[in-house]
Amino acid sequence: MIVYGGRVDVLSDLLVRARAGNTRVRQLIRRPPWSVTYADPPPLTVVATLGGCASARFDDAGAAAVRLAPGDIALIKGPGRHTIADDPSTPPGFVIYQGRKHFPDGGEVAAQAQRHSAPRTYGDSLPGATIMLRGAYELHGDAGARLLDMLPPLALVPAGPRTQPALDLLATEIARDEPGQDAVLARLLDLVLVLALRAWCAGPQVVLPAWYRALEDPAIGDALRLMHDDPAHRWTVAALATEVGMSRAAFAARFTTLTGQPPLTYLTGWRMTLGADLLRDTEATIATVARTVGYEDAFAFSVAFKRARGVSPSVWRRKCADTRATTGG
Repeated sequence: MIVYGGRVDVLSDLLVRARAGNTRVRQLIRRPPWSVTYADPPPLTVVATLGGCASARFDDAGAAAVRLAPGDIALIKGPGRHTIADDPSTPPGFVIYQGRKHFPDGGEVAAQAQRHSAPRTYGDSLPGATIMLRGAYELHGDAGARLLDMLPPLALVPAGPRTQPALDLLATEIARDEPGQDAVLARLLDLVLVLALRAWCAGPQVVLPAWYRALEDPAIGDALRLMHDDPAHRWTVAALATEVGMSRAAFAARFTTLTGQPPLTYLTGWRMTLGADLLRDTEATIATVARTVGYEDAFAFSVAFKRARGVSPSVWRRKCADTRATTGG
């Protein structure tokens, strides 16, 4: 977890828990006309335009294109097929599928021309070219789903003074070939993502999850941080109210109004999120998972988990393992 000022940062905590690693960063330099379609994109893609202009759109019928000016950032949710091009009217150029470059008719590009999958930089440095960075996030689990629920399918973050310095750092680093570069790129991409999320969440007419809006309330925000900081604690409504300096009745009413659910209902949902991901990602026993997320024994946790997920913890774990075996994820 990420702690700020002695308390957990809820958004950062969610980002850390959602990460499955294998972050990939690519630079694209192309002179118009150009078009790249991603047939099987990751759960979250970060696209930043450093020079020139571009467009991004989903390939669904009637999907409107979003234009990207220099310094703009697009956050694109998978798994929908989407296209990035210099202009929405540009015919299909090539398709990226399973990390390989294909022609629009389905034929695979010859191995010697598979420049997409080898170097981090591909394309050509020519006058008038569009320069873009594309980062792929392999988010996973219930924590990843919570994070993705914050976003529309395609969120545009206009260029601004807070995001531009991070983009400049990322562009400089990606052009190097030095020890530790993968770690640096991953952390810089994290920085760009967090700054883009902040900027988008602060934008006008953005519909945010109730829990995120509630973080702005001093008392309810503190209560949410307490639950994220120590989900295994035996929290009661009275204990949370005392911690944030409110009466029990006033706290319960304000929490429910701001988040759309009572305090302990929110806590149970967060515990189920943590439990589901622990079952998916670790070999810990169900009893250990139960204690980790705040239940005295495996039976109580199993009852709550089945009520929330519709299956027992053991069945959930087996389904997750089968999914990984099928998809390789």
